[in-house]
Amino acid sequence: MKKILFLLALMPFLFACDAGSINYKNPNIPNYPVNLYINMNLNPNLQFPGNHYITYSQGVAGIVVFNTGSGYNAFDLACPNQLYGVGCSTAMSINGIEAKCNCNSAENAYNLYSGQSPGQPYTMKPYRVEISGGNLTITN
Repeated sequence: MKKILFLLALMPFLFACDAGSINYKNPNIPNYPVNLYINMNLNPNLQFPGNHYITYSQGVAGIVVFNTGSGYNAFDLACPNQLYGVGCSTAMSINGIEAKCNCNSAENAYNLYSGQSPGQPYTMKPYRVEISGGNLTITN
């Protein structure tokens, strides 16, 4: 009887999670180690909402860090819906709050708040952002 009660109590936890429609396991972008440290005092523009910082020293094609106003997002600049190195090996270009692939003019722009583009199967590859005082640490 205890086993049945335990299984009944465990059932909601097993079936409550939804995988969602966003796919972060992108076969087009390789998994390179990322460990980026940004001192906010040296990058004062990043302290204001809507501004971004780009570095090409890490990630696959570089990393863009974007201030959303309520936190920070970090995405890889490799085109998410094209095979990197074969279909496209240039970094995405940033214009305001959008990123656009430079290899395919038909592909929609990606929003830097969510990393998503309407009608595209993969989002921009996100990285983890940790805030500590006036510093950001971006890792995968």
